[in-house]
Formats: sequence, C-alpha cells, structure tokens
Amino acid sequence: MKRIEERLAQGDLIIVDGAMGTFLQQLGLVPGESPELWCLTHPDKVREIHRRYLEAGCDVLETNSFGGSRYKLQHFGLDGQVEEINAAAAALAREIAGDKCYVLGSMGPTGAFLEPYGDETETDFYEAFRAQALALEKGGADAAIVETMTGIEECCIAIRAIRENTNLTAIASFTFDPQLDGGYASMMGVRPDRFAREAAAAGAQIVGANCGLGPDHMIRIVAALRAEVDLPIIAMPNAGMPELVDGQTIFRETPAEMAAKSLQLRAAGATMIGGCCGTTPEHIAALVKTLRG
Repeated sequence: MKRIEERLAQGDLIIVDGAMGTFLQQLGLVPGESPELWCLTHPDKVREIHRRYLEAGCDVLETNSFGGSRYKLQHFGLDGQVEEINAAAAALAREIAGDKCYVLGSMGPTGAFLEPYGDETETDFYEAFRAQALALEKGGADAAIVETMTGIEECCIAIRAIRENTNLTAIASFTFDPQLDGGYASMMGVRPDRFAREAAAAGAQIVGANCGLGPDHMIRIVAALRAEVDLPIIAMPNAGMPELVDGQTIFRETPAEMAAKSLQLRAAGATMIGGCCGTTPEHIAALVKTLRG
C-alpha cells in the first residue's frame, strides 16, 4: 500500500475506526485494569474489536496502546513491558488488517509534567515516546498518532521521537474545549492555530483533533486548523457531547446523526475522519456509507 500521507496528497479520503476504550468496557474491562494489558491477556477480544471495525469498512485500525508509555504503564506495575505490550498491540491490529487496512499506533499523553511545572525533562519524555514508537513499528504499525494531547511541548517531543527514530507516518491530534470568546483551546491553553503551526514545525505530517467534543464543535476546529496549515487534517469526534447519567458517561449521537455531520467535517477540510469515545462499528459503517456513497 501507498503511505497514508501519499494517499492523502493525491486527494483520497481515509476513514479511521472508532472507540477502543468504550468497546473494551463492553467486553468486560473493569475500572483499575490496564486496557493495554488486554493485548497480552485477552488478545481474542482485542482482535474482535479490530475485526468489527474492519467489517464496518474503515481504512485504518488503531491499536490498543493509548496508555502504552512507561508513564502510564507504571501505574499498573507494567513499565518493564513497554516493548512487549506495544508490539503486541500493533501485531494484533496488523493480523486483522492484513494488506486491506493501515495500522495506526495510538500514543496518548504521559500524564506527567515537564520542568519547571513537574519533575520530568525533555529527555525523559523523548525516551518514553521513542520506546513506544519503536515497539509499535516492530509490531507492524504503518503510522503513529500522538493523540488527546493538551500540552504543545509534550506533543512536539513525541512527534520528534517518531520522526527521528522510525519510518512511521507521524500524526498529531489535540483535544480542545470551547472558550467564552467562541474559540477553542486545550486544557493547557493552546489554541488550534498555535498547535497546528508548532506541530507542523516539529515534523507532524498530519494534524487534527480528537475526543472531548462531538462533530458540531469539531467542524469549527477543523476549519481553524485548515486556515493555519496546508497539511492533511484528521478529525475524530466523540459521538456527541458526553453526558453523566446515573454515574455513567453516555454519548447520545446516533450513527445516522454523526454520519450526516461527517459531510460538514469533510467540507471544512478533514481528509481523515473517524470516531473517538462513544463511537461504534455502526457509527463507522454509517460514515463509510455517507462519505463514500
């Protein structure tokens, strides 16, 4: 297959899969359990998730490795298994994808803070992301996405770690919240325009946004990113805005509703479209039907 960025450069639309965490919870993942460890302990269930998304018609399967850095794994006493877990995550997705789909290695934030706000150095972050990216590539990933990011420094360190140590396509995706002035910013105060500029300068080949918000807000975020950089844009909204009902987070946007709004995401400039929290294979199948119909 051509590389993802080559496909996008020739004008192709690429559809990404949906939520992983939501699906894992439905299959029995309990609070306090490492989702990533399921790549070793419950590989058949992880394969089943990938299979369901493949059958929905997507072009990209994302790995079960969002919390696969040593920073996140150490909370479960698993920081010595970074390579094993991430390589397994990519290999499971590759097994189902074959040569039909791309495999996208998921790399989430560390949850730690750089000096002077915390104890971590740039070298600490770089080595953590480097180890994760190398393991994802070893397992068979085609690309890596640094996603759900809120701090621009951490994001750019991760991008450099991918570009300087692997042959993976490097994708950067932020999470933004609505602001009182009508714009958007991350929890760390980073606006879409700054994110796009600095991520591109660090070497990101695709930029975008995921999680936090549904398609209505994501349409405006994509437009803001498109106005700032001439790079492919990825958009992976939640299935609507999250609501807390009886202690559980639910997402009410139906597959048909989300699919209808995907046309506006495309018009705003998104060239990779998928889903985040609350999205299911049914949502992705509806996206495929609408965007390719």
